[in-house]
Amino acid sequence: MEDDFKKSVLSTVCYYDVLNYPLTLFEIWKHLLATGDEVKNGDKKVALKDVLLILKEADLQRFIDSKKGMYFLKGRDGLVENRVRRNKISILKIRKMKKTIDLLKIAPFVRMILVTGKLAMKNAHPKSDWDVLVVLKENRIWIGRTFITLWAHFLGRRRHHDRIRNRVCLNYFITTNSLEIRNKDLYSASEYFFCFPLFDKKNYFQKFQIRNHWIRKYKPNYYLSLTGNLLTSGDTKISKFCRALLENLFDWNFLEKYLEKIETKKIKENPKTNNENSLIDADKSALIFLPNPQGPKVFEKFKNKMQGFRL
Repeated sequence: MEDDFKKSVLSTVCYYDVLNYPLTLFEIWKHLLATGDEVKNGDKKVALKDVLLILKEADLQRFIDSKKGMYFLKGRDGLVENRVRRNKISILKIRKMKKTIDLLKIAPFVRMILVTGKLAMKNAHPKSDWDVLVVLKENRIWIGRTFITLWAHFLGRRRHHDRIRNRVCLNYFITTNSLEIRNKDLYSASEYFFCFPLFDKKNYFQKFQIRNHWIRKYKPNYYLSLTGNLLTSGDTKISKFCRALLENLFDWNFLEKYLEKIETKKIKENPKTNNENSLIDADKSALIFLPNPQGPKVFEKFKNKMQGFRL
């Protein structure tokens, strides 16, 4: 049992080492990875004090070091200063991003916009884009996606071609009746445990967390955020009025079907759609465009690194 626990702690530090992200004691507990039978059951929980005690064990101290309250693999102490620096960069980016999201939320059928990826971890570098997940009203995913994309482009904030820095990456859309993430792997479990909303209409974030309870399969200490994020905003009178007006004007089934037809054709003709290991989904419940998903690459690096450790 103790050996499994040690392996879980080491695996957690190792996985986030691949992401160049040292962890605090609380974060090791929060993001503790399940190993062995725990992956199947997803029901083993440990206390924070247990993590602290196990980190003091000689077996783990051979591989794990600490500095300024953060834990990392031996020889990787440079990650601490790197995280402090990237945290400052990320905070500035999120502040700037929030101004854009406050404009994008007037797009018709938008119900929630989540910050994801490195920015949600506050691990972004200066040239990073803004990864988001957009939740749209059911049966209006094509209209909603079209409008928010055009609006972001008009504002000069849509990522495209080589225009990346401080631009919104609109590559993941789901609907209010389909909040469960489809690509269920360790990378996604980590990404959507870190994510938080900048815009949330009618508390969809809590519903999102409940629907993605599968994360506990990989992270037994997964829990729901019971308090709202200070950066999360709801509707203003202006945004509510503008979105309602646009929804009344464009709430047409024929328009939804027309956009689905032409956009589906574009997606099929896009060379990136046929990339090996690409994750492309396009239907009435989800529009996912990940031609080069990072999850498998990160897991391969993690697996190779773990093979070098013997507890």
